[in-house]
Amino acid sequence: MIRSGMVWSPGGRLTPVHSQVIAEAIGIEGLAKMMILPVIMAGGSGSRLWPLSRQLYPKQFLTLCGEQTMLQETCSRLMAIEHLPPLLVCGEEHRFTVAEQLRAIRQNHSGILLEPAGRNTAPALALAALRALAAGEGDPLLLVLPADHLIRDLDAFRQAIQAACQPADQGSLATFGIHPTAPETGYGYIRCAPGRSNNSRVFKVEQFEEKPDQQTAQRYLKSGDYFWNSGIFLFRASRYIEELGNHRPEILSACERAMAAATIDVDFVRPDRSAFLQSPSDSIDYAVMEHSRDAVMTPLDCGWSDVGSWSALWDASTKDDSGNTTNGDILLHECRDCYVHSDHKLIAAIGLHDLVIVESDDAIMVAAKNRVQEVKKVVERLKADNRPEAMVHRKVYRPWGFYDAVDTGQRFQVKRIMVNPGAQLSLQMHHHRAEHWIVVSGTARVTCGDEQRLLSENQSTYIPLGVKHRLENPGAIPLELIEVQSGSYLGEDDIVRFEDHYSRD
Repeated sequence: MIRSGMVWSPGGRLTPVHSQVIAEAIGIEGLAKMMILPVIMAGGSGSRLWPLSRQLYPKQFLTLCGEQTMLQETCSRLMAIEHLPPLLVCGEEHRFTVAEQLRAIRQNHSGILLEPAGRNTAPALALAALRALAAGEGDPLLLVLPADHLIRDLDAFRQAIQAACQPADQGSLATFGIHPTAPETGYGYIRCAPGRSNNSRVFKVEQFEEKPDQQTAQRYLKSGDYFWNSGIFLFRASRYIEELGNHRPEILSACERAMAAATIDVDFVRPDRSAFLQSPSDSIDYAVMEHSRDAVMTPLDCGWSDVGSWSALWDASTKDDSGNTTNGDILLHECRDCYVHSDHKLIAAIGLHDLVIVESDDAIMVAAKNRVQEVKKVVERLKADNRPEAMVHRKVYRPWGFYDAVDTGQRFQVKRIMVNPGAQLSLQMHHHRAEHWIVVSGTARVTCGDEQRLLSENQSTYIPLGVKHRLENPGAIPLELIEVQSGSYLGEDDIVRFEDHYSRD
C-alpha cells in the first residue's frame, strides 16, 4: 500500500520522498491540515428530470431546491471544510455553462477538466487524479462530489468528512453511506462490518451491491446492515491511481496517455481525445472499490438526496397542508400529494392526487408519481425521432450569452438574443439563410463584409446570405436584440466559423 510519504512522478512511477521535500512543495500548514482537493463531477445526460433537464442542460445546472443551481450549491457547501479550490470535471458541451455558473458565484477553482467523451466515473477520476498529482500540490486527498446532490445538514456533512480524513490519509479508500429510509431500488447498496476500524465512525466495507429488485431492497432495509451508496468518495490521488493500476490497468494507461498529451486553454484542461477513447467505460465502484481491500465507509446522515427523479424531488421539497409542492403560477383545487411546476404558464389542476405536472418553455409532462422513472423512455423516444426537445431548451446558453427561439415557421425563425457586456459572437457566415437584426437595448457593433458600424436602441441592419459577419457588445450593459432569419435551411449547423474567441469548430 502506498502511504502519504509517496508521490506520483511525471514518469508514472510511485517514488518515496523525504517529508522535507513534501513540505517545500505543499507547505508545513498543508501537511498539518491534510489538503483536500474537491473534485466535482459535473457531467450528466439530462434525462431523469425531463422536461426541465436536457442533454445539453442537465439537472446540476437547474435551480431546484433553493436560490442557487445544484452545481453552485455543491460549491457553496465546501465552505464547511478546509479545502483547495475545487477541480471540475465535465463534458466539452457543458464547459461554458460550468464556467459561467462558477463566475456567477465568484467561485475560485483549480481548473475545468473536459472529458473528451463519456466513459463513466473511473476514467474521469483517473484524469482528475493525474491532473492533481501533476499540478504541484503534492498528493492531496480527493473529495469526489457529484454536482447534482442535495445535502441539507452541512454540519453533519463536515463531521463525516472529518471522520474519513484520517483513514484516507493513511491509504484507505473511503466512501459515504446513507442510512436507507425506504426499500429504494434505484440506488446501489453497501454492506459493512461494524467495529473493524480504529475510528468508531468508519467501518470496513464487506460488499458493494448492485441496484436490487423490490424484494431484495426490502430485505436490505430490514437487516439494518446496508447503506445506500452516495457516490461520494475520499482518498489520496496516488492511492486511487495505484488501485486503478492494479485492477484496471487498461483504463489507467489510456488516461495517462490522454493527460500526457493534454492541452490547456485558459481554465479548460483538454485531455487527448484519441488516447482517452481507448479507455473502457466503467464506474469507480466496479473498477476499483469492490476489488479494494482498503475500502471503508462513513455513515452520512445529512439530509442527502441525489434528486434522481421527480418523486425524489417531491420528497425533498417543502409541501403544503395537502402534501403538494408547487413552483410557478399554480392554482390547485382539492389536489393532494402532487408536484406541479410551471416556468411560464398558469397551471390549474382539480381533484388530482399523486401526479407530477411540469411545464417548461417547449414541453409539458404529466406522470403518475410512482412511474416517473419511466421519463427516460420519453427521452429515448424523442432522441429516436430526432426531436430537439431531448437535447436543448428553447432558450440556449452560449459562452457569449443566450438566445431564445421565440417562433419558427416555414422558411423563417425569430430569436431573442442577449450578448454579455464585452462579449462577441464568432466571425461567421451562412450558406442558406439571411438575417435581420433589431436592437432592443444596449449597443451592438456589427461587422458585415468589409463594413463595421454601431447600432443603438431601435436601430436595425440586414445580413445577406453568404456574407461574413460578427456581432459584438462593446458596452457595459447587456445587448438585447431580435433576430429574424429567413431562408431554405435554418439549422444551427449552417454556421461556418472563421474566427472564434471561444475555440469552437
